[in-house]
Amino acid sequence: MFSEDKVTEIFCLADEFCKFFDAQQEKSMLKAPQDGKRHRRKPNRMSDAEIIVILIHFHSGGFRCFKHYYLHYICKHCKHLFPRTVSYNRFVELEKEVLLQLTAFIKQVLLGECTGISFVDSTPLRVCRNQRILIHKTFDGLASRGKCSMGWFFGFKLHLIINDKGEILNFVFTTGGVYDREPLKEGILLKNIKGKLFGDKGYIGKTLFETLFIDGIQLFTKVKNNMKNSLMSIADKICLRKRALIETVNDELKNIAQIEHSRHRSFNNFIANALGAIAAYCFFEKKPAIDVEFVNDGQLSFF
Repeated sequence: MFSEDKVTEIFCLADEFCKFFDAQQEKSMLKAPQDGKRHRRKPNRMSDAEIIVILIHFHSGGFRCFKHYYLHYICKHCKHLFPRTVSYNRFVELEKEVLLQLTAFIKQVLLGECTGISFVDSTPLRVCRNQRILIHKTFDGLASRGKCSMGWFFGFKLHLIINDKGEILNFVFTTGGVYDREPLKEGILLKNIKGKLFGDKGYIGKTLFETLFIDGIQLFTKVKNNMKNSLMSIADKICLRKRALIETVNDELKNIAQIEHSRHRSFNNFIANALGAIAAYCFFEKKPAIDVEFVNDGQLSFF
């Protein structure tokens, strides 16, 4: 769980960004016609930064039910940090209003920098058990069936790219039936990505490899049994064996940050929970990482 000093640090970052975001949004908004009437624009009791901090702090570890967390922890034990708390129902309504700010906050402030060694993978976000697919109502028409290494599931997919330090470089959400290669083909995940990209067998594709190579990205994957082996340096083979690093990141997102659960009651609630989990992971002090040392002969050594 984040300490009070950490919560204060997150609030300062979020508050500064929200003020900048609101100023930029105000410039790009069309002005309403002057009709001679006074329009009331009363601000919310809780600021956008406070809502964002609460969404992030929930995923710092130790909490499972957001309602219990808000009513019995925030409203009772964190009054000195959040003096103007609202009712739980009102807070759920305010979550929808900060989704854009929270997304921009993660994309512009919290993501890491590409080091030239990146790992890509996707993980399923199940919204219900397979036995309840036919009677599931919340995500009817939104979620879809998909298949991963653990079998069939119903829900969405989180596609991640991380660097060798365990920092998230980019992410995107898709329905469960989208192939792993599609976000790479469309270039959604590849902003500011360069150098070597390591993935599993789900990213095998000659066309994809050639497209990424033209853009300055070299894709490395393991080969299937019926494929010809390709030449690869020892350093690249070692990096490919370290691809399990991104599996550890997915594990922390699911088991510590609670990005996946089946208690959602709306799509907005799902997005707010997922974004809060990703933002919380970005603030984790200890992330899974590999130590890479560049020596004079151009080879890599791992410790």
